[in-house]
Parts: sequence; C-alpha cells; structure tokens
Amino acid sequence: MLFNMCKNSQGVFNSAYRMQLLAAVSVTIITFCNGIALGWCSPILAKLQSPTENPLDFTATVQQASWIGSLISAGGVTGNLLFGVLLDLIGRKACIYLIAIPHMCFWVLVYFAPSIEYLYAARFASGMTGGGTWVVIPIFIGEIVDPTIRGRLTSLFTLFLNVGMLTGYSLSSYVPYHIIPIVAIVLPLLYLLIVTYFPESPSYLLHCGKEEEAEKSLKFYSNYTASTKLEIEKFNVKYAELKTAVQQQKSQSDAVTLRDFFTKRSLRALLIANTVFFINVATGSFTLLSYMSTIFVAVKTDIHPDTNTVIIGVVQILGAYIAIILVDRFGRKVLLMISSASIGICLAAFGTYAFFVEETSVDLTSFSSWLPLVLMALIILTANLGVIPIPAVVAVEILPPKIRAKGISFSVALLSFFSFVQLKVFPPCMEAFGLAATIWTCAAFAALGLLYTTIFLPETKGRSMNIDED
Repeated sequence: MLFNMCKNSQGVFNSAYRMQLLAAVSVTIITFCNGIALGWCSPILAKLQSPTENPLDFTATVQQASWIGSLISAGGVTGNLLFGVLLDLIGRKACIYLIAIPHMCFWVLVYFAPSIEYLYAARFASGMTGGGTWVVIPIFIGEIVDPTIRGRLTSLFTLFLNVGMLTGYSLSSYVPYHIIPIVAIVLPLLYLLIVTYFPESPSYLLHCGKEEEAEKSLKFYSNYTASTKLEIEKFNVKYAELKTAVQQQKSQSDAVTLRDFFTKRSLRALLIANTVFFINVATGSFTLLSYMSTIFVAVKTDIHPDTNTVIIGVVQILGAYIAIILVDRFGRKVLLMISSASIGICLAAFGTYAFFVEETSVDLTSFSSWLPLVLMALIILTANLGVIPIPAVVAVEILPPKIRAKGISFSVALLSFFSFVQLKVFPPCMEAFGLAATIWTCAAFAALGLLYTTIFLPETKGRSMNIDED
C-alpha cells in the first residue's frame, strides 16, 4: 500500500523521482557535516573568551575571535573559485568527493590545536568545504532532478545545513571539546562511501561526449523501468531533448570566454544572482548564527546563552522545512519578499531591545527571560523561509547554462567575501558602536532587499535548466 502511494504521488516521493530524491539526500550529507562545523563555532567562541569555561590552554581576544569567525569566509572564497574551475574540468562527481577532504582536515586541526593559529587554519579549511558545497551541490542537484521538484530538493541543502548547525550547537555546548572531532570525522567518511553509488550527471556526461554513459545516468535518475511502450517513448523524448539542449550549448563554443559574461543576458543574470546573495549576507543572518552565544550574553538573557543557541537551531530547522514545502508552491520571489520584510521588522525590534539594555536603566527583568529569544527566533525563522535558501536556487535557475558553473562560482565567491567582511567587522562594531546600532544596520539592508526583490527580481520557478530564457 505504501509503495502504491509513493508510486501515485505527485510530489518528491513519486516513484519516478525516487533516485533523484536519494541522490539529493546523499550528496547533502556533506552539507550536514559542514553545518556541524559551523554550529560548533558559536558556543566555542564564547568559551574561548571566558577565563572559566575555556577548554584550551589559550584565551582568545575580541580581535582573535573575529578572525576565527571570519576566516571561514576567506576559505569560502577559495572553495568557491577552486571548485568553480574544477566543476567543468573534472566533473560534478569528482568534486562531490573532493569537498569532503578540507572538512576532515578541519576536525584534525581542531583536535590537535595547541595555539590559536591552528583554529585559524581549521576555520579556513571548513570554509573551503562550505564554499565548495555552495557551488557543487546546487548545480549537481539542479542537473539530475525534474523541474517540478527542483526547488524542494535544492532547498534540502539549507535544511541539512541547519540540522547540522543544531547538532554543532549541541555538541559544543554539552560534549567535551576533544570528543567532538572523534565523533564528527566519521560522517564525511560515511558520505564518501554512500555517494559512490550515484553516477555523474547526464548533462555533464553529454557535454563530455559520453552518450552511452549519459543515457544510463538519465535512466538511473529517472528510475526508468521500460515496462510499457509509453514509458519507453517518454524516456526517448526526454533524452533527445536533453541531448539537443547540450549540443546547442556546445555548438556556441566549448570554451567559456570573457565575452560570454558580458552579454546582456549574462550581465542581467549575474547582477540578479549577486544582489540576492548580497541580501542574504547584509541582513546578517549568517553573522547572527556565528556569534549567537556572544549576542545573547550582550543582551543579558536569564537563560544560559548556549541553551538559547540550541533553541535557535531548532527554529532554523523548522524554517528550512517550511521553505521546502512552499518554494515550489508559491515561487521564489514571493518567499524572498515575505522573508525580507519579516526579518527587517524583527531585526529592528531586536535592535530596540538591545538599545534599552545598553543605553538605559529601564528594568527589563520581566522580559529578559523570553523576549530576546523570541525575537531572535523570529529573525532566524523568517530568514530561513527565503533570505537564506532562495538565493542559491535563484542563481542556479537564472544563470545561462554556458556560464552557470563559473557564474555560480563567481557569485558565491562574492557571497563569501561579503560574509568575511561582515564576520570580521561585527565583533569590533559591537564593541565600538553597540549591538543595537549594528543590528539596526542589518534591518536597513533588509528593507533595501525587500525593495529590490519587489521591483527587479523575476520569478524563476519552473525554468528549464538547459535552455536560455529571458
């Protein structure tokens, strides 16, 4: 009965999409691993600056903490550019293997860290994996899945990242420092074993002239059974369409030149992709997650900061799950508009609360146990509805096929650079101007993001991944 329900389902559990779903889940395991590394940082940073809770033999200053926080984005830029080149050079599948290596180096460096420099290197290595996943995973999933479920399966990226961050928050809050790397390094090894089962994407194989392998790959991801004449005909049509689309791309020129990035179509797509990524960073969602425990210390909550951070991790997962349900139903633009508006309002409210804590003597005892947590939960929930997951989906769908891999690499490299700048300046800005002013600045960017999305962002829901569309 359950099999028949899945077979007749019109969603991601339709039997025709079974291998696409399994492949998407499998390759996003590394995103879960990267999420653990990201979540690990927030409670650990607060402990490294504490004279009583520090698990290591050295204490981090504010400036050193900002370097630990921001070097992940420097590594991200490196990962973006490196894997952007390798994606077309050695293929999607090889890159899927390679992105696990810097992550394993991260845990080795964390375990043996005798000085702050080891943590710098560890965060840089973690950033390389993170930067690689933003380039490799969305493109691979986009090339193997049906357009009707592409938004949901691409959004698994964010869901797995958030579940990983919650796991990282919990581990670094409640598990001894040197136990965490021993446990966590098993996961990328498991990931490497699982992804060997899945073939290269049909589009890339056709691009390389491997037609027989491409046909087998398409049959695999289409869960092709050839049980009826109609199914055989449908597959043949689908394969012919894919083959024609790839041949059209190759006929333009196998080599991507600088001129390809300066066509009207490419410039417009790159501008949109980079702007939505900038909205992602400028609203501060990733920075807030990175310094969550420190922020809760600053607003003087009654609940332990690490407990608040874990609760926020649960909220992240809820937001990512809701986004998966809604992204193919209501489209990308509507979700991004709602998310930008909501996060702006909530950031303004949190900044106001921080202002009363920092600049006044108002008694906030009756609010301190719940209001900061509720406001931060709303910020992270609404960010996960659109501002965090949608930019990657939009970028993959809007960029022309010919420049997609390198265009995504360039856009995500800019995202990492923007993140590096914000992560580096956030702690000094908190110290110099106060938390309230820093949060209000993020709220202003959210308002600008809403304005841009409403006026300029086109809807990309249902676009073909292999044909240029204006």
